[in-house]
Amino acid sequence: MKTEMKEIIYALDQEFESRVRLGIMSILAVNDKVEFKTFKELLDATDGNLASHLNALERVGYIQVKKQFIDRKPSTSYSATKQGKKAFEDHLKVLEALIKRKK
Repeated sequence: MKTEMKEIIYALDQEFESRVRLGIMSILAVNDKVEFKTFKELLDATDGNLASHLNALERVGYIQVKKQFIDRKPSTSYSATKQGKKAFEDHLKVLEALIKRKK
């Protein structure tokens, strides 16, 4: 029983251990693209903290970044990659397995 629990826990994706990263992927799971400002408001995160979490998710290939100018103002938006969506879905399945596990 303990071995099974350990296996389930080790199946969790370490990239989603942070509240901010979990929030980022949750938001991207239901939106095609999201701007930095929106993440900041929804997650109540500082610029630096949010940027470091977004960079970490980009480094592992879970999100992609699009930088552009709209009406001469810089705009940065993010979207989940196919790999990121799969990793997040797998992470959620593991969490569900933990919750549904008999005591």
